[in-house]
Amino acid sequence: MKIEGSYAINAPADKVWALLLDPKAIAKCIPGCQGLEPAGPGRYQATIRIGVATIQGTYRATIQVVDPRPANEYRLRFEGQGGSSFVKGEAHVTLAPGGNGTRVAVVGQAQLGGGLAAVGQRLAGGAAQLLMGQFFKRMKRLAEGKDGRPAGRGD
Repeated sequence: MKIEGSYAINAPADKVWALLLDPKAIAKCIPGCQGLEPAGPGRYQATIRIGVATIQGTYRATIQVVDPRPANEYRLRFEGQGGSSFVKGEAHVTLAPGGNGTRVAVVGQAQLGGGLAAVGQRLAGGAAQLLMGQFFKRMKRLAEGKDGRPAGRGD
């Protein structure tokens, strides 16, 4: 399954970069995040409750930042498992000047297995786009100083 998106954030790249690597900010922005703990440099363990259409459940995930180039780019490896389902993949995240701030682009691939694969790539892809959009909407609010609420309240 292909994952991609582009998001405008009205803040300088160094501020956006810092938030994208801050565990507290990440936890506020991940939809359904019930816990996020550092597990080494650039590595996190997360518990995420997902409830999008027929894709529902609690997942235990490992997220790892690889090959960081501060305020420019990094690769994000992820894998999660919940019930009989799993997801595993990698995304390339780039930051570049754009408009009045920073444009964050995400391009990657994910493999689905178990119950997630059974719902089909189209439905799972739509859910992934929705969740990524919610993440960056919350990240934008944090970066622009407009929202300090915990993730999961509101949108």
